[in-house]
Amino acid sequence: MRFVDEYRREEDAQAFVRAIRARVTRPWTLMEICGGQTHTLLRSGIDRMLPPEITLVHGPGCPVCVTPLTQIDRALAIARRPGVIFTSFGDMLRVPGSTTNLLSVKAQGGDVRMVYSPLDAVRLAEQNPGRQVVFFAVGFETTAPANAMAVKRAKQLGLPNFSILTSHVLVPPAIEAILSSPQNRVQAFLLAGHVCAVMGTSEYGPLAARYRLPMVVTGFEPLDLLQGIHMAVCALEEGRFGVENQYTRTVTAEGNRPAQAVLAEIFEPCDRAWRGIGVIPKSGYRLRPAYAAFDATARFDVADITADEPKECIAGEILQGLKKPSGCAAFGTRCTPEHPLGAPMVSSEGACAAYYLYARAV
Repeated sequence: MRFVDEYRREEDAQAFVRAIRARVTRPWTLMEICGGQTHTLLRSGIDRMLPPEITLVHGPGCPVCVTPLTQIDRALAIARRPGVIFTSFGDMLRVPGSTTNLLSVKAQGGDVRMVYSPLDAVRLAEQNPGRQVVFFAVGFETTAPANAMAVKRAKQLGLPNFSILTSHVLVPPAIEAILSSPQNRVQAFLLAGHVCAVMGTSEYGPLAARYRLPMVVTGFEPLDLLQGIHMAVCALEEGRFGVENQYTRTVTAEGNRPAQAVLAEIFEPCDRAWRGIGVIPKSGYRLRPAYAAFDATARFDVADITADEPKECIAGEILQGLKKPSGCAAFGTRCTPEHPLGAPMVSSEGACAAYYLYARAV
């Protein structure tokens, strides 16, 4: 990408909207699979520009949003321990656990620090040999390689005081869980370009063939999404299925092979619980036995901590595209960014936060 502006030109956006209007003949429901894409769609007004036949629903593409309450409570328990420096990206600090959040633990004296890279946490472990440093490793395939490299680097340095609380999730199993549900209404997917930049597109072909629907890899700027929607609508109208790549300036079919190699070295697939959705088989990463010493769950003995999701929060239905945030009775009243019931209202990639921020009531 040379300039951001070239992917935001209004005249080009209007041309794509006209092309979509000219092509669509019946109702279609599309799901974008990335929270960053959700925010672009609403911030730029794309959802309001599209013809009424096109319904956009928002998938489980916000890593903070799909982190279950149990994992948040485990993070809180570790962060309260004396002698622990608990590190995380900023989004996680305000996500509510059962009773509090990481910022509150910090205010009460816990050493909770925001970092910009997992390697920042590794450096903290080097600088503080007498303290345990824990990094909250949350995210999809996009952030997993950096977290894997942090573990690998910690092992190379021989740091016995570094560990990660792993909550990594994988996109293809989540898509399959949505498509296999009897409640599913999604007819095409806009795939997350950054995930595919790491993993390539080969994982999605079998899914598209099995469920006979189109999937389009898209970027994150308004024109990326409009072009992706146009490609998906054309495929739907023509009865085609398979994977297409709008984001060719970044994504290749094979993805980033070195990143995939470090993922395969450090992590292995495992069953993973998703907030409001439940356990999806083989939808997460855990550390391989050779790196199990860096597992914070085992090191701090928090595996027995469990928590029930708040019944009033409908995050699970929103993350599966069954409801929109404005369909929640608590939206904008009992649930706001200042007083969230769940992660989708607090995360910078959350669908509820996007609806609140951009004043979407429908």
